Amino acid sequence: MGRTDLGRRGLLPVGAGAPSASRPTAGRPHRSLLGQRLRSAWPHCAGGQTEARPGPAPPPSPPLARPSPAAASAARPHSTRSGFRRQHLGRGWRPAGAHRPPASAMTTAGAPGSPPAGTKESMYHSLTYATILEMQAMMTFDPQDILRAGNMMKEAQSLCQRHRRKSSVTDSFSSLVHRPTMDQFTEEEIHAEVCYAECLLQRAALTFLQDENMVSFIKGGIRVRNSYQTYKELDSLMQSSQYCKGENHRHFEGGVKLGVGAFNLTLSMLPTRILRLLEFVGFSGNKDYGLLQLEEGASGHSFRAVLCVLLLLCYHTFLTFVLGTGNVNTEEAEKLLKPYLKQYPKGAIFLFFAGRIEAIKGNIDTAIRRFEECCEAQQHWKQFHHMCYWELMWCFTYKGQWKMAYFYADLLSKENSWSKATYIYMKAAYLSMFGKEDYKPFGDDEVELFRAVPGLKLKIAGKSLPTEKFAIRKSRRYLSPKPVSLPIPALEMMYIWNGYAVIGKQPELTDGILEIIIKAEEMLEKGPENEYSVDDECLVKLLKGLCLKYLGRVQEAEENFRSISANEKKIKYDHYLIPNALLELALLFMEQGRNEEAVKLLETAKQNYKNYSMESRTHFRIQAATLQAKSSLENGNRSMVSSVSL
Repeated sequence: MGRTDLGRRGLLPVGAGAPSASRPTAGRPHRSLLGQRLRSAWPHCAGGQTEARPGPAPPPSPPLARPSPAAASAARPHSTRSGFRRQHLGRGWRPAGAHRPPASAMTTAGAPGSPPAGTKESMYHSLTYATILEMQAMMTFDPQDILRAGNMMKEAQSLCQRHRRKSSVTDSFSSLVHRPTMDQFTEEEIHAEVCYAECLLQRAALTFLQDENMVSFIKGGIRVRNSYQTYKELDSLMQSSQYCKGENHRHFEGGVKLGVGAFNLTLSMLPTRILRLLEFVGFSGNKDYGLLQLEEGASGHSFRAVLCVLLLLCYHTFLTFVLGTGNVNTEEAEKLLKPYLKQYPKGAIFLFFAGRIEAIKGNIDTAIRRFEECCEAQQHWKQFHHMCYWELMWCFTYKGQWKMAYFYADLLSKENSWSKATYIYMKAAYLSMFGKEDYKPFGDDEVELFRAVPGLKLKIAGKSLPTEKFAIRKSRRYLSPKPVSLPIPALEMMYIWNGYAVIGKQPELTDGILEIIIKAEEMLEKGPENEYSVDDECLVKLLKGLCLKYLGRVQEAEENFRSISANEKKIKYDHYLIPNALLELALLFMEQGRNEEAVKLLETAKQNYKNYSMESRTHFRIQAATLQAKSSLENGNRSMVSSVSL
């Protein structure tokens, strides 16, 4: 949807036929800016040492992107048959390439100007423009951006409503007995339905961002449910024997597959207790069906195909990684990304996901280059750079280069408003990892930074961010006059984001992190006992066990995980360590084929522990591990039955 508009913002890439002379020299302006900041921060690092290597930054704006063949083909009819009641189809709905919003609709700074031509008449142009504004609002969290996006999305919904099928009283009564059939809709009306469902869902997201009162939650919830029900009905219509393809059927089908796939995939990943509650009010999710719908939508030629691809890439590179066991299907992600990266080698979105894939595979240096290229590709949306800064921060964390990791955390804390508490916590965490001989840049003090974290808490949709709550809890020990330092806070937060699944693919990185953990363990043993001693020792055991597991030292890893459970009653604050130790022990057993033992441990971790830090994320991981273990058991049982029958 809206590839050309995204291209104008620099998020989709320069067209294949763009003149080479118009492409900027990679990264010079931004690199010099970061270089100056690095030199001012750490004068002794200016001589070209590895840690002083400047990060990415954008060059001048790229030229306009050409519309992709898939988007350009939207104007051409693909079928002469239509099962819909025919009527004249004007600009009110047609997803053709005509009437594109002009480049002047966006200012050079990336802020939206007046609505482009066509948004007052065309459902698809109105929805596309509103979606772009919503993307910007999600990135900036600026109240004015959220309000502007909400108003535009409301206008788009009203336009869709005007083109929807008008129901009479008789129709309303008959729909209680019989579902509507395709011959009751014109082609315009059926497209209006799918656009209307998208508007409902996006307005719900903005409602959750904009207001935190109960009325807003109810409004947002109703919109989500109405959107879900609309997609469900459209999917049923599409599966019916009466469905005949109209001239723009692929765009309708792409919209339905996008919505149905996204709902099914999202709902299927929720913890069982939440899913049961949602099923009570009419929601249900099937992961396999959701993936199938998105894959079919991605392989189609609708202008929503790229959105299906992006959702699948998010699923493979973020959701299954952060909320799963770390076993990511990178082959499928690369397969999805390859044609787009080939066609758009300077596309910021695609370069970002290429960097994510390389990081997950453990190719950290390649990932760093990809994220740098991503920042160089566009400069209209600064917030898109911040996504890369976050990833670069973790890449340098994996390498143990604390100054570079600190540098990106500092950039985020100064330029981005997504989670100030997390950024400041990470700055303090990296400073605490510095050696005594290291120069601390910008005059920051980790104790003062840790003390500042609780006052930076942010609420989204009335809820505090789990990572912020974790950072605030960990920072509380610094509020005392004589604080006890956290032993390895950066490596602890790396566990929260499943970073050990990354370094585990590179033994040299794992060895480096293990060495740091062992030094921290020795310092704890030599230091005086305090109220945090057992908690800190158990944390070190958990992280040490992870490194040992990835290095193949299985027995030692198991001993470290078991020692945490043995000290369960002595832990005073970090109660999250116990269920996570059981989870990691279960994953270790699964690698050894001890799936029955693993399932028992996972059930214990799930049922016996409540109200601890990052509980929801741990539950997501437990559920993913349980499904994997039970699937292995079922496959093993089938193999045994087959061998017996033979």
